[in-house]
Amino acid sequence: MDEQTRKLYEECNIGCQMAIESMQQIKDFTQDTTLFQLIEKYIDRHSRLGGNAKDHLIDSGNEVKTPGMMASAFSWFSTELKLNLNDDNSKIAKLLIDGCSMGIKTLGERANTLNRADKSADALARKIIKTEEEMIRELELFL
Repeated sequence: MDEQTRKLYEECNIGCQMAIESMQQIKDFTQDTTLFQLIEKYIDRHSRLGGNAKDHLIDSGNEVKTPGMMASAFSWFSTELKLNLNDDNSKIAKLLIDGCSMGIKTLGERANTLNRADKSADALARKIIKTEEEMIRELELFL
């Protein structure tokens, strides 16, 4: 596996891990059954997509990295603070949409920068971006 492909798979894996951590945390504040089920659906999708990236890394003998401790801690703290002040559906949807937007920007930039990565890594990155876009559309109903 070449370096650009490895880096793109790492980005896919770490991004999905961060998304899952955030969604699991937010799910604890969710009281609406429909929104709760939507979050669970996207936790499952991100688990499968991140697992795909992780499998490619493992199969090629690469180390599987985890999100940085500082990034995870900051994300956890800011989510806790925002939702302890207001945990209605609209606030939850806005937080999730912000996370999706950040994921789209970050992964889109990395996919464009790592443009010599193999087609399967690029296709996975694009599939994750599409999943984030779909999630935003579904969350708009809760605004």
